[in-house]
Amino acid sequence: MPFLLGRTAVGSVGVAHLGVLALLAAASTRPALCRVEATGVGLSQAAQATAWLSEVNDRLRARGLIPGWRDERYAVVDPAAAAGAPALAVIERAAARFWGTLTAGAHANGYVADASGRPTHLWIARRALSKATDPGKLDNLVGGGVPLGQSPFETLVREGWEEAGLAAARFAAAQPGRVLRLHRDVPEGLQAERLHVFDLALPAGVQPVNQDGEVAEFHCLPVDEALARARAGEMTVDAALVTLDFALRRRLLPPHEHDGVAQAFARLCTEPDGVQPV
Repeated sequence: MPFLLGRTAVGSVGVAHLGVLALLAAASTRPALCRVEATGVGLSQAAQATAWLSEVNDRLRARGLIPGWRDERYAVVDPAAAAGAPALAVIERAAARFWGTLTAGAHANGYVADASGRPTHLWIARRALSKATDPGKLDNLVGGGVPLGQSPFETLVREGWEEAGLAAARFAAAQPGRVLRLHRDVPEGLQAERLHVFDLALPAGVQPVNQDGEVAEFHCLPVDEALARARAGEMTVDAALVTLDFALRRRLLPPHEHDGVAQAFARLCTEPDGVQPV
């Protein structure tokens, strides 16, 4: 069901959650602010939305409906607006899927190329078992959510050090790829995300080293093996899409697969300046 701030649809709430939201809204310190109906949930004043969401999210967390609390601030934006649009409100990161609000992620395909520049291997991370989301799954070299106040590239640089021990200077060579639009039901609610993709060539012999305990190990896999693992569901959904997109743009897929994958990704992608469709 639609979630609105004023007249702007900013997310989507599961039908199964309408009952508890009606109870919590009525018990909140601003009961008149929120409308919960069979057709959706609306907050009448966007200016008070941040405080109201903070109060109600604490209560949803106590009921076990918002797992994996992060204490990270995410922007609530108009999903129809361009990337980088001003925040209409602020929300706890872990609550974004409950409310179905649009988030952003920054991912880097770390690759090793041969003398001709053709990628031969991809650096693939395995997520730590302690991760709140997708523990133990395979992931891209670098990947993380974009918090309030950071650009996707700034997030990439920060996560590049935390996850892989790569200095900020190395990301000067990162090439922006496409922006993938992801929209899928998840146990917490709805994942609506823009994935900002970057490609980063790493010299042979460079070994990523995790700094924050969120990566269990890294593997430098032949491209074909990395793609096979993406297809087999061993990667997170985000990482699988980012990896397949890399192979598509770099023309690393078998000829009989290329056109079909290209058509599927045409529905998921936006083209940043200077990036040509494949």
